[in-house]
Amino acid sequence: MAKKVVASLQKGGGKEHTKVIKMVKSDKTNSYTFKEEIVHNDKVKDWFAKN
Repeated sequence: MAKKVVASLQKGGGKEHTKVIKMVKSDKTNSYTFKEEIVHNDKVKDWFAKN
């Protein structure tokens, strides 16, 4: 999947987007999960504050 994401971002305005990954701890199982998303460079800080 990562190859498709990277390939599609290189065609157009890919430099304007960033793939963000945040590690979140689960309350029930005490394990960590990862939230991944591709967001615009201007909204990276907002994404981390929201999630």
